[in-house]
Amino acid sequence: MNLLQQFDAAQKEKLAAARAIPDFSPGDTLRVMVKVVEGERTRTQAYEGVVIARSNRGLHSNFTVRKLSYGEGVERVFPLYSPAIAELVVVRRGKVRRAKLYYLRGRTGKSARIAEKLSMKPVKGVAPAPAAAAAAEE
Repeated sequence: MNLLQQFDAAQKEKLAAARAIPDFSPGDTLRVMVKVVEGERTRTQAYEGVVIARSNRGLHSNFTVRKLSYGEGVERVFPLYSPAIAELVVVRRGKVRRAKLYYLRGRTGKSARIAEKLSMKPVKGVAPAPAAAAAAEE
């Protein structure tokens, strides 16, 4: 690693330690708590929408969030390690097969919806399938 990469890695660790960054990908609905400065006061404002793009560039990583505000599509690009971001919360996971969801810009209504990704969590009180139980015994 050269000197610039070492500096980027150190800064990235320092910024990641200050705030937890969840694992999210395009298609996920994200709530970004943004610090807003109004005169001398500072408050946090929620910006919730669908992640349509993510660019992983080390310290310069960013992501784009799209939401509908009063019927108009609004997109905002956030630097991932920005000090203006107070908190990132994944509201729901989306099931998509693309890395960039720019096709959502031309869609409105039901055609702009994204299916929710279902995770396979073990359910308490339900016995495992017979094939899985036989494989576990061997």
